[in-house]
Amino acid sequence: MQTISDKNLQTRLIAITSSFVIGLALMGVKFYAYRLTHSSAILSDALESIINVIASAFAMMSIIISAKPPDKSHPYGHGKIEYFSAGFEGALIILAAIGIFKVAWMHIHSSAPLPNLEHGLFILLGASVINLILGLMLVRIGRKTESLPLIADGKHVLTDVYTSGGMLIGLMLVHLTKLYWLDGVIAALIGVNILITGFHLLRQSVAGLMNATDPLLLQEIATLLDKQRQIQQIDIHKLRAWRSGSQMHIDFHLIMPGDFTLEQAHGEADRLEAIINEHFKQQSTVLIHLDPCTDKNCPICALRHCKTRQAPYDEPTDWSAKTIGFNSRHT
Repeated sequence: MQTISDKNLQTRLIAITSSFVIGLALMGVKFYAYRLTHSSAILSDALESIINVIASAFAMMSIIISAKPPDKSHPYGHGKIEYFSAGFEGALIILAAIGIFKVAWMHIHSSAPLPNLEHGLFILLGASVINLILGLMLVRIGRKTESLPLIADGKHVLTDVYTSGGMLIGLMLVHLTKLYWLDGVIAALIGVNILITGFHLLRQSVAGLMNATDPLLLQEIATLLDKQRQIQQIDIHKLRAWRSGSQMHIDFHLIMPGDFTLEQAHGEADRLEAIINEHFKQQSTVLIHLDPCTDKNCPICALRHCKTRQAPYDEPTDWSAKTIGFNSRHT
């Protein structure tokens, strides 16, 4: 099995370290803004920043662990830690939302004037611009290096930007109308938004840990196999694929002519494995189970002059995720 390249690992670590340092600085800025204004909405944003910092630290640890090569105790590698990271971040976001709801409720029922609100808004605007740049960078690098923790951290930061934008608009309304109870309402709305994000990350984490089917990935592999299809490849079925960090694990059954030698069939499997590895940039492990043809395979076999043919030749179907997947016609 190939491991993540040193360049990819370095890129991931630089990105997540930047997220941690910038997040720590912005957390201090937001708590300073809260100290100036005593706004529950700003406090809710600051509380979420604590989660950002903790999540970035956990994501950094998961990136380092997931880059370790397979060993005796973990023969499939350590990539699954990335799904734990995403789930951990989702759980922390949910806890932050609960704290925000509590603060919001208190401020709705005991509203008071917000001092220095104008100064606080300018501070938060600057923090939001920095967060926007950081979040976009994390998602872009995460997708480029296929790092779930980076993508999750980036989406969390972008969620912070969206909520901060809504909060800025709401607090400007509070500043103009002097309806200070709206401060608590805005905080509650922020809590709802990040609560949805937290549940989404938890669902994504559970799906990864349970090796849930990825229809787009299966279709990508099926299309790749269909494009290189040779006449000696009678059919494919039971295609499965799952990710573990940057690694891809793929297995399927390949039906070959019954009169092929073991050497011929094995050579065809090696050729397919090389094509898949090249497509996924060597970040894949491929297991191909070889099956001999049976009578029911005769109509779709492209070897017109096969010595053991029992049925007339018919046009084979295209290979797709539906026709060669785990629940395909041959399973």
